[in-house]
Amino acid sequence: MTGRQHQQRFESLLHEHRRIVFKVAGLYSRSAADRDDLVQEISAQLWRSFGSYDEGRAKFSTWLYRIALNVAISQARRWPEADRFEPLEAHHLETVGGGEPIPEQDERLSALYAFIGQLDPLNRALILLYLEDRSYTEMAEILGLSETNVATKLGRIRQKLRGQMTAAQATGA
Repeated sequence: MTGRQHQQRFESLLHEHRRIVFKVAGLYSRSAADRDDLVQEISAQLWRSFGSYDEGRAKFSTWLYRIALNVAISQARRWPEADRFEPLEAHHLETVGGGEPIPEQDERLSALYAFIGQLDPLNRALILLYLEDRSYTEMAEILGLSETNVATKLGRIRQKLRGQMTAAQATGA
């Protein structure tokens, strides 16, 4: 494969799976400018790593998620604790949803987004993959965890979410 063919293949695959990059960047960004910077950084890292992509070992989307999440989590860890995340709001959800219109949010959905916004970077990645209906096997491969660890972490996140949702209903919030 020539250098130009290699580049065209990369561009084609990235274009086909670009929503993943935007979802990850939207979930890990504090502002629109941060999101744009993160999209650019993820894309650059994908290009730098594309030579090592082996479609016999993983689907392109799995490989892309792994790199995109690693870049996003690394960037998030460099921010001071107080500045790491802003609460998820409608403009974030538009990015995460790939630009699809968002139906009116009810209180439970707003509470869910607030809960996700409070998670640490790894657990945010886990929830993103869970909400994308990725299998435990694929989540484990993307995040470099065992399937058992994925199941345990998701169970703990769901349990914590249930507790917060129950408490919010009890207080009428």
